[in-house]
Amino acid sequence: MDNEIVKRLMWTGLVAGTGALASVVAMRVSAVIWQRVFGEDPPD
Repeated sequence: MDNEIVKRLMWTGLVAGTGALASVVAMRVSAVIWQRVFGEDPPD
């Protein structure tokens, strides 16, 4: 783990993964809010 390039690549992968997970969670929460407010599925 002393190689800086490997550490940087691992960090980039971790940030990308957590960003993708946060995006999925945000979409689901937003869909639930939309359905409760408007009583219909959100637009595609």
